[in-house]
Amino acid sequence: MIMRELRDLVIDAHGGIERWNNVKAIEGDMSISGGLWARKGWPVALKNVRVTAAAGKQWISYHPFLGEGMRSSCTPDHTVIETLDGKSVKDRKNPRAAFDGHTVETRWDELHLAYFSGYAMWNYLNTPFIFALPGFRAEEIEPWDENGETRRRLKVTFPDHIATHCAEQVFHINGEGLICRMDYSAAVAGGVPTAHYLDDHRDFSGIKVATKRRAVRRNADSTAIPGPVFVAIDIADVRFS
Repeated sequence: MIMRELRDLVIDAHGGIERWNNVKAIEGDMSISGGLWARKGWPVALKNVRVTAAAGKQWISYHPFLGEGMRSSCTPDHTVIETLDGKSVKDRKNPRAAFDGHTVETRWDELHLAYFSGYAMWNYLNTPFIFALPGFRAEEIEPWDENGETRRRLKVTFPDHIATHCAEQVFHINGEGLICRMDYSAAVAGGVPTAHYLDDHRDFSGIKVATKRRAVRRNADSTAIPGPVFVAIDIADVRFS
């Protein structure tokens, strides 16, 4: 009962499942930067992009993607780079397998970039509402003290069919019921333990979205290393339809 109570509290704080069930698509204007992209060979590839994602079903697209007339289209099983009229330029089936053998320093090609940025942002935009989908398991674990605040924490196990950073992730919940930090290790990016902070939550048509995200390394004891910032996401606007 406790695990369900916290999961539902978080979903309600972000807008509620009834509001979310009316959402079919999400569109966001954002800029994505940080040390990860430079290390992988794409330091400015995701600055000033528009992201369109499905709600519930795992599909997402970035535009522009490596050129004004190009966009990405990503599902867990297929990554495509295509023209705006839908002509495929490059594609990769079973895209996660293309990361086999990668280390933290391995450079990415265009399809690696499209897959990682795609599944990651789809997760971010659909969280926490995906926690209510079949196959997800949520469990409240011991609280966490940080910056003078005691936060409740939710450990979420993702089903195999969802492309995500890792199967188990921990979400820190602030006093307003909003997610303020995520702990994970992104397997396809070298498996570095990560503390991912969410700030500046704004209400967009009844749904709360963190408009500032910063990901840094995490120590073995789960404390965060302040810098450098490996991923920085700044969201200017979000629209739900």
